[in-house]
Amino acid sequence: MLSEERNRIMTQVGPGTPMGDYLRRYWMPIAGAAEFEEFDVKAVRLMGENLTLYKDKSGTFGLVDRHCPHRRADLSYGFVEEKGIRCNYHGWLMDENGKCIEQPYEDTANPKNPLRDKCKITAYPVKELSGLLWAYMGPLPAPELPVYEAFTWKNGFCEVVTSDIPCNWLQCQENSIDPVHFEWMHDNWSIRQKGQEKYAPKHLKVAFDEFEEGFVYKRVREGQPEDSAMWTVGRVFLWPLGFYLGEHFEWRIPVDDENTLSITWFYCRVPSERDGYVQERIPHWHSPITGPDGRWITTHVINQDIVAWVGQGRIGDRTKELLGASDKGIAMIRNRFFEEMEAVKAGKDPKGIIRDPEKAKLVKLPIAERKPFLDGKPMREYLTHPYYSKRMKDFPWNAGQPERVRKEFCEAMGIDRDGNFLALKEMASAK
Repeated sequence: MLSEERNRIMTQVGPGTPMGDYLRRYWMPIAGAAEFEEFDVKAVRLMGENLTLYKDKSGTFGLVDRHCPHRRADLSYGFVEEKGIRCNYHGWLMDENGKCIEQPYEDTANPKNPLRDKCKITAYPVKELSGLLWAYMGPLPAPELPVYEAFTWKNGFCEVVTSDIPCNWLQCQENSIDPVHFEWMHDNWSIRQKGQEKYAPKHLKVAFDEFEEGFVYKRVREGQPEDSAMWTVGRVFLWPLGFYLGEHFEWRIPVDDENTLSITWFYCRVPSERDGYVQERIPHWHSPITGPDGRWITTHVINQDIVAWVGQGRIGDRTKELLGASDKGIAMIRNRFFEEMEAVKAGKDPKGIIRDPEKAKLVKLPIAERKPFLDGKPMREYLTHPYYSKRMKDFPWNAGQPERVRKEFCEAMGIDRDGNFLALKEMASAK
């Protein structure tokens, strides 16, 4: 358990808080780039700050204060120009650096007025990478934005999914270092929802290790040999806000102390017969977390996780916990966060920060199976593969995949709406 004070330190993310100042030193994904095919200005709240995210007519992204410096009008109702975003109240024009570059009436009435030169609002750098928009909200100079190996993989269909989670970021992120929950929340609970009484293979042992970019958890379950990649390699808690499983990343981005943005990036390798496939754009969609009856959705993997996260309350009370042997990883990452906050106070760079541009160009993470992502598998192997056979039929991770995205996915994979490979159907018909 944690003391009340230490729990408060870990969960508060606003400006000037120890954890808030710490997390601001990392690039974090904040939106899908494809969102800006539908609009060009979006109100966002990140790390307890109300901001405006926009894409101007030149294609430049900006993340600036929600309010115009003139009379504090809401810039998320402004409109974009070739450069910058213009306030709809009196036309003041702000650029992506937070500088006011035009004040229409002031510029006309008194061209030499120094007011514009003194005018600046909060602004944060934004970069686009692999269908995601990334923001850096910390002190300059900003570190390098890491290009993870999965972002460089070809011959795959990618998509970005977001959800709004009504609880603190930490109870979401601690899920990333908790292997045993998979046995119960995803396996056994799913079995029960199907009306069955059996139990999934149980965990026999778990282990946790730290590496430069985060931590890994390893596990052995009944029927699993110890030379399995789940024990020799494991899964990645990507420091400080991510989770990496090979075919996808998950990030838990603090909105404020009581809300979190879940943002996930998925990759699905096309069958080897379709090598040469090039995805022109990475779609984004928003996943619901409640159904028409107001209850939490429990049918998909990440939706099941969300039930556990929000069930702890808006801010989990860690003074009442009873941690067990499977929670060693939880204790490890909590201790590391406190050590890291102290290190940053002492002027050191935080864990996993990359300053070398060459190193940032390709960051490899531990992955249980790398070869299939690079070399692919033929269509016939997809039919019996434990993951791909299900993936062709439906999207298992988040509820609510739109039909438009499902259609794009089917076209990429070469399957019909029911998940049947068209080429194999044609071959069967020819016989």
